[in-house]
This record gives sequence, C-alpha cells and structure tokens, in this order.
Amino acid sequence: MSERMKQGMATRRRVLGNAHVDRAEAAKDGFDAPFQEMITEAAWGHVWSRGTITDRERSMLTIALLAGLGNDAELALHVRATANTGASREDVLEALMHVAIYAGVPRANHAIGIAKRTFEEMGAA
Repeated sequence: MSERMKQGMATRRRVLGNAHVDRAEAAKDGFDAPFQEMITEAAWGHVWSRGTITDRERSMLTIALLAGLGNDAELALHVRATANTGASREDVLEALMHVAIYAGVPRANHAIGIAKRTFEEMGAA
C-alpha cells in the first residue's frame, strides 16, 4: 500500500467513520476494488488530506457540490460525516443556501429535505 493510499484510508476513516469504511471495504470485490482504491487514493489521499482547509470547510464544499449536482446518496453520506468533520447543521444550511442561488432552488430544496431526514436519523441513532 502506497503512502498516499495509507493517508487516504486514514482520512476516509476519520471523516466517514470506521463503521462505514469497514462496510465498504467488506463489500468490495474484484469488480469494484480498483474504483475503491482510486477514490481512496485520489479523493481521500490527494484532496481531503491536503491540509490547506479544515475538514469542516471541505465538508461544506462537498455538501454544496453534491447537492448542486443532485448526488443524493453521496449527499446523505456527507451529511452524516458532519458528525466527524465539525460542520454544524447551520453550516450545512448555509452551504445549501448557496446551492439555491448558484445551482437552483429545486436542487437546494431537495437537498434540504435529504439533510433534514439524515439529521433526524442521526439524532435517533
């Protein structure tokens, strides 16, 4: 395992939590293993591990981008990750307010619904 891969895995675990990463790792097989390795090294090892901005800031950026692009499953995953990144519910709402202006009210409205449900699930857990 390369140093970049090790760093990516450590960052991925810090942000998403061990339970999520363990499930994802257990579910990968010969078909998607190369993809999992690529995102661990590229997204988590190169981008999330840069240290130029905080995990909180990166979390807010990621949530806004995912919402603006309509990536619902990934959006819920990253809303759950706010428990580890330090981004508050207010931070998430601020990010989604930006989505409304720059990517469209329907995208933001849908994302706010996803965030509300995800935060409710997190509170119930």
